[in-house]
Amino acid sequence: MENIYLPEPTTEIWEQSAKGFEDVWQFPNCIGSIDGKHITIKCPNKTGSNHFCYLNKFSIVLMAIVGPDYRFICVDIGGYGKNSDGGIFDSSNMGQRFEAGLMNIPKDKPLPGQNESCSHVLIGDEAFALKPYLMRPFPYRQSRLNPRKENYNIRLCKARRVVENAFGILVQKWRIFFRPIATKVETTILIVKTACVLHNFLRAKQCDNQYCELQPPDQPSQQSAFTHMETDPKRATNLAFSTREKFVDFFNAQ
Repeated sequence: MENIYLPEPTTEIWEQSAKGFEDVWQFPNCIGSIDGKHITIKCPNKTGSNHFCYLNKFSIVLMAIVGPDYRFICVDIGGYGKNSDGGIFDSSNMGQRFEAGLMNIPKDKPLPGQNESCSHVLIGDEAFALKPYLMRPFPYRQSRLNPRKENYNIRLCKARRVVENAFGILVQKWRIFFRPIATKVETTILIVKTACVLHNFLRAKQCDNQYCELQPPDQPSQQSAFTHMETDPKRATNLAFSTREKFVDFFNAQ
């Protein structure tokens, strides 16, 4: 089932995701929303504090890229709970392939009504570094004094919430996530991956719409963009800054 419902992403899969984000969430050139979810486990033997996270529990991290219909497009499972989402993504096979340009991302194209080409991007929260292929919000202290940046943050937050909702749907369907998983880490990774594949299967068959209705309504407010503690801004390339400015200009020209 994995090859059918959680296949290696192709250019066509990314293009379909981008179309959905533009049509449903009004965020063009977005190929996916990214975030990490802590999966609670019993402390494995001889691992020290590697799995102890800021939530005061032991965990591994499900790092996921989610499409506009709450389906998982890419997952990386098994990151240490003590590490940040951005650090886990950067060190994962998925993150390294994005950095190397090996993820079959569609070619750049202009945002609607614009002339200059713009990258296709992931969207994440402030736990992630700004990259040409990954947009994050402006820090709150900047955006609250700048309506243009605040408008961008609101639009990004509204679209980014699909990954949080996907995690909520996943947990509601598979109640094993309501308690610490007591298996070996290798077995836990298989359990989580199986749940993600079955989640996509049910989404494809539209057999889980009742769980979608349980998700909190969209609240595109300034504060909802920040689900993690604020971190110091990481260095970003000029191309990343330039790409974000294109989105700022687009959202404020409407």
